[in-house]
Amino acid sequence: MNNRRTKQIINLVMPALVFGSFTGVFTALAVLVFKFCARHAVELSHKAYGLISEHLWLVPVALGLMAIVALGLSFLYRHVPNAMGGGIPTAIGVLRGLVVFRWFAALAGTFTASLVSFLLGVPLGTEGPSVQMGTAVGKGIMQPFGSHKAWERYSMTGGACAGFSVATGAPVSGIMFAVEEAHQRISPMIFLVSAVSVAASHFTAELLSPVFGEELRLFPRLEMVSLSFGELWLPICIGLLSGLFAVVFLKFYRTVERLISRRLNKVPHWLRIFAVFALTLCAGLCSFSFVSTGHHLMPDVMAGGVGLGLLCATLLVRSALTVLASTNSLTGGIFLPIMAIGTVFAALIAKVALGLGLGEEYYLPIVTVGIAACISGMMKMPLTAIVFSVEALSCDGNIIHVVAAVTAAYMITEIFDAKSINDTVLDRRLEKLNEGRKQTVIDTFVSVKDNSFAVGKQIRDILWPANLFVLSVQHSRTSSALVDEHGGNALRAGDRLHVRYSTFNEEQTKKELTAIVGHQSYAETEDDIV
Repeated sequence: MNNRRTKQIINLVMPALVFGSFTGVFTALAVLVFKFCARHAVELSHKAYGLISEHLWLVPVALGLMAIVALGLSFLYRHVPNAMGGGIPTAIGVLRGLVVFRWFAALAGTFTASLVSFLLGVPLGTEGPSVQMGTAVGKGIMQPFGSHKAWERYSMTGGACAGFSVATGAPVSGIMFAVEEAHQRISPMIFLVSAVSVAASHFTAELLSPVFGEELRLFPRLEMVSLSFGELWLPICIGLLSGLFAVVFLKFYRTVERLISRRLNKVPHWLRIFAVFALTLCAGLCSFSFVSTGHHLMPDVMAGGVGLGLLCATLLVRSALTVLASTNSLTGGIFLPIMAIGTVFAALIAKVALGLGLGEEYYLPIVTVGIAACISGMMKMPLTAIVFSVEALSCDGNIIHVVAAVTAAYMITEIFDAKSINDTVLDRRLEKLNEGRKQTVIDTFVSVKDNSFAVGKQIRDILWPANLFVLSVQHSRTSSALVDEHGGNALRAGDRLHVRYSTFNEEQTKKELTAIVGHQSYAETEDDIV
């Protein structure tokens, strides 16, 4: 075995296997405990709503307790701001290097605040907090390995993917999350760490889920007819309708978000949280289908056991409450609520289609294809939606129809320039985080030091500091600088990189860059200093 191959194993393969495995195992443990607690919180919430509906004199008591909880959450959010809002947008910001957080505070804060949301029936899900907790675990795993600081975001990426995998029972979709949403690029290193973490977490979850009494899959295997190629018009219609609905939903989300940030920003946060709790209580006393995570609702809708009137009411109420909860930064995931809303909307399409003459056997295929189309439209994750439909919704017999529906929905949202909820939430988070801070643009040169993280790795494989671009690479002082357009060339010790980046925190960016290329010494010109 040559020296180059040995170094590649030591510097790339082994850390990916070790860090990825540890991250996956501990993420699975954290998420299984979280799912166990969340399930009991939802069950307790269901019983509490039933009790209050039978004894309405308990309503003032419930409102009083909700006010106290709102004050407590407001206090928690002030001290642990990364525990606020959807876990996936926060995790994306952290993985892209845009958000810095304290891993244990974020882990404990997200765990606690999410359970409060579930206990009170707020229509948010478990997958977002699971992703954020996995991200926190990934960072925590790296704390004893201070000399491997550059591996931190890779480990956090693996934790985020593992969290999504264990929360949804969809491991391949978890890996797709890293490629399509978290980093929005394909990289061998990102794939390797994500795959190892997901494999380790899935194995651990399979082993320990019976201990916690948890099911890994969101739904049992669904039996449905396979649509023919001649029926391709049906998923296209479903996709177009789902895309239009996604546009309306996303525009509504942005409208509410702007209203809160511009008109209601002076209203105390605890009071806005309490208002969401109070509205949730009112809706839940009418029907528990209107509130909670939505996981209990989807099997009934898929079985066709919900009437047309209740479907319409559920769609309107759940959509409004989910938007209000998310825009007011309550802790909880948005993926599962989007699935629940998509399930209800797809069921409405199926009811209409059956009324126009389609057979009963078409009901479940329409619903499952519609769910995938709604995920694609609202979350803007078409590839993840396709893979998820096969893993979680048993759509392997209708894969081409899923592709058609997902593509149609995504196309409609692109035509109307509708941003995904994750992007909207992340943009708002970054705007608040960087408010009043000055952004600077730095153009400089750095050299790749011996035994640094960058040695032997391709430019596209490296998770550079946020908003940093490698403009050119010079392999030696005598050679000319090369523009590596696709980032496929491996870096060598002594390479001189021309980099440009914009940052709100220059010192933090320098630390991240130094962890990758090694400590920089004073060079011949001031431009060479980082």
